[in-house]
Amino acid sequence: MRKDTRFWILVVVLVLSGAAIHVWERTGEARVERAPLAEFPSEIGDWRQYGPDEKFDAETERVLGATDYLSRLYVSRDGQLASFYVGYYATQRTGKTYHSPLNCLPGAGWAMTEPARVLVRPPDAPPFEANRYIIQKGSDRQLLLYWYEGRGRSVASEYWGKIYTVLDSMQRRRSDGAMVRVIVPLSPGMSEERALAIATDLAAKSYAYLPRFVPR
Repeated sequence: MRKDTRFWILVVVLVLSGAAIHVWERTGEARVERAPLAEFPSEIGDWRQYGPDEKFDAETERVLGATDYLSRLYVSRDGQLASFYVGYYATQRTGKTYHSPLNCLPGAGWAMTEPARVLVRPPDAPPFEANRYIIQKGSDRQLLLYWYEGRGRSVASEYWGKIYTVLDSMQRRRSDGAMVRVIVPLSPGMSEERALAIATDLAAKSYAYLPRFVPR
């Protein structure tokens, strides 16, 4: 291809991109109906809420920048505890977006090791990938599971999550979504495999309830 041809193609692409961004800014965000996360079920299969919902202090909420969030402990029928968190953003156009555990946990003093992708298998939905890490601060070791949810997608990759957000912003006028996180303490005698089974069980069983709070 000749250089002048490539130049004009680039000009056309830039003009069209500028026009798309202009239209995108003028049309604004599409409105989606959802329920507040405070109404998330206290019973999920054989999991039950354990204690009151955790509320962050004002500074943490300011840094988090979420439209709505839920931080709650659940306990299984056999006494296993797991932390369940959902941080929802009604729009990501204003610069407020998911806080990746890859950034915020090391900043809080947690070491993140043994990264992996694992499959979560909801009972009545296709399986999806989530990120799995072992996190540690001092003698405290925990298994972390998280993924990005919203607009009909469950995505482990932060990069693809951002790409889908841009595409959906232009095509559907939506950039809403959430980060979903499950943490299981690695108590003495508990294997990583057992902790992973506990985390994926809660993730899978909670999945069916998410669309009411994180619209598809």
